[in-house]
Amino acid sequence: MHFMALPFGFKDAIDILLVAIILYETYRLLRRSGAGNLFWGILSFIIVWFLVSFVFQLDLTGALFDRIISVGAIALIVIFQEEIRLFFYRLGSRFSSMSLLRRRGAQEDTASRQQILEIAQACRHMASTKTGALIVMAGEVSLKEYTDSGERLDAVVSARLIENIFFKNTPLHDGALIIRDGKMKAAACILPVSKNQSIPQRYGLRHRAALGLSEKTDATCIVVSEETGHISVAKQGKIREVKVEDLFLVLHSSTTAS
Repeated sequence: MHFMALPFGFKDAIDILLVAIILYETYRLLRRSGAGNLFWGILSFIIVWFLVSFVFQLDLTGALFDRIISVGAIALIVIFQEEIRLFFYRLGSRFSSMSLLRRRGAQEDTASRQQILEIAQACRHMASTKTGALIVMAGEVSLKEYTDSGERLDAVVSARLIENIFFKNTPLHDGALIIRDGKMKAAACILPVSKNQSIPQRYGLRHRAALGLSEKTDATCIVVSEETGHISVAKQGKIREVKVEDLFLVLHSSTTAS
């Protein structure tokens, strides 16, 4: 039996590369939403569909698979609309990040530094007294649905006010404080909890909420642990502990990179 060698050119390499990128980004989206196993199920189904329709050319079975895939694609878009929206936002932000940086003036940068300084100062005091806190610094993605779940503030960012909000047994200490455009927009906001099974057991509900929002948006979330006083920062689906003295630099680099 003789096999005919098919020509492999530059266009074929590009084709394979694009498919690999699509599969990788799809896996990242599903893994962040806690549905990593779903990716392998979908991939297995697509492989079987390809074999049935194009290799073995089983017309009846192939037609059935075509209908399932067309309906399944719509269902996945509905289920993972937040993740898909964030994917396209990040894709666009890679091309526009340089132009956005050019538009930022010295006055805006100074205001941003002062805002971060107030947040860092409040977190330092709350960490020393082991006062639990969850602070969200919004990025480009709208957080309106989460802001609407809390109590409206529209106050200037102030370290003292932040500390008062999270003081134990005050009405607004439960939930998240959302900061956007230099204003504390709302407090006691409800955030989505991450479904990631690999989160360390030492992290509580505040950490899981911070990680959950960072998986769905480009926001930067700061958590002060009520048990240990440690400070953690969640960004782009990842969370890490930071030292008090490093918090300002971490937040400044995080916001300028958004």
